[in-house]
Amino acid sequence: MNNFEFKNPTKIIFGKDSIKKLENEIPENAKILLLYGGGSIKKNGIYNQVKAALGNATVIEFGGIPANPEYAVLLEALEIIKTENINFLLAVGGGSVIDGTKFLSAAGLYEGLTPWDILADNIRTEKGLPFGTVLTLPATGSEMNSGAVITRAETKEKLSMGGPGLFPEFSILDPQVITSIPERQLANGLADAFTHVLEQYMTYPSGALLQDRFAESILQTIIEVAPKVLKDPTDYQAASNFMWSCTMALNGLIQKGVPTDWAVHAIGHELTALFGIDHARTLAVIAPSHYKYNFEAKKDKLAQYGERVWNITEGNTDDIAYLAIEKTVAFFHALGINTKLSDYTKDFEGTAETISQRFTDRGWLGLGEHQSLSPDKVEKIVKMAY
Repeated sequence: MNNFEFKNPTKIIFGKDSIKKLENEIPENAKILLLYGGGSIKKNGIYNQVKAALGNATVIEFGGIPANPEYAVLLEALEIIKTENINFLLAVGGGSVIDGTKFLSAAGLYEGLTPWDILADNIRTEKGLPFGTVLTLPATGSEMNSGAVITRAETKEKLSMGGPGLFPEFSILDPQVITSIPERQLANGLADAFTHVLEQYMTYPSGALLQDRFAESILQTIIEVAPKVLKDPTDYQAASNFMWSCTMALNGLIQKGVPTDWAVHAIGHELTALFGIDHARTLAVIAPSHYKYNFEAKKDKLAQYGERVWNITEGNTDDIAYLAIEKTVAFFHALGINTKLSDYTKDFEGTAETISQRFTDRGWLGLGEHQSLSPDKVEKIVKMAY
């Protein structure tokens, strides 16, 4: 195992009717900016639960954060933070709202002229405005980590940010919230969490036995509960395991002491920025081609994954590894998620070259666990995904 340090200060409040516990977590004399997305929380009752729990606290609201948190929209919220002297942020939503809130947490204390520089210059946030979350869509794990991804429509960019100052103070996880989530979004959440685990697991054997089994148990749980969640979101046991798996997939635990990849995400973000494709679906497009292109470097771990997660017992290492990729594709298809770029856009020609050039321009010259994926190799992976 590699050396590591691990600290996750986020308090998790999990279970039925836990939103009412929000009142115990808000600091005294807080002036709160309540942030949410398109307004679904006002239709499914979550908004009313949150407002009731906040009681007489001073609250200003900002809605309309889009599915890919948009920089221009967030600047409007940032103006409110500064003019109203907001000192606490509350995200009520899924990963996009929480990521947007993390950007605002950083930007609220940023002393530079252009907040986009936090992302463009990869500035690590050591201290941000305090914030908490009420999770409404399991998927990203943003409720228990310190990373975020922000989109800028005018430049068609999607960049990440992070730092120890961006952990939520607390996150409230009530699995009952998924009963009102559309099937497409549930499928996205399952695929997103599944791929988060793969990014931290599908590298090469490193002797981290417990970390591997943590990762494999999350993958197995997602596979088991996926059909139950899609068939009946009111199944509380399935919903509970789904929500907790999404959180555990990206709260930092399973990546400690092991090599990690993240090339699938780096490439997938470009597909979202260029075409507006759902984040989880870009991962399903890129992951199979990525694993096939890097088969020799990853086949030992792919075979382990095939044996332990998919119970493939026949064949040699290459056979099991290749079948594991096919099983992964079949899993995405079972969720109703297509795995080729041409399934999402007719304008895919030239995409590989565009992404390759973007990575070159940014100096992203070596992605993946070996830092060996140069932009020309990324170009080939994207073409394989057409």
